[in-house]
Amino acid sequence: MSEKPVDLEGPLPPTGAHDEPETEQVTTARVSCDGGMTHPRVWLQIPEARGWVECGYCDKRFVLADGADGH
Repeated sequence: MSEKPVDLEGPLPPTGAHDEPETEQVTTARVSCDGGMTHPRVWLQIPEARGWVECGYCDKRFVLADGADGH
């Protein structure tokens, strides 16, 4: 069995496969996301206690803005 050589010189590779997810401030607790037409449109509900929710498809985070009524 052969082993793949390991190159330990140079900077370490990024720890994550993707960049940090996009974040959007919203004024209502019910939001929709279609990932810029990259996935089906889904409706999400922001829990009052948490104040944010992430899309299960594209990981976009929706944050309830300060002072928003949440309805």
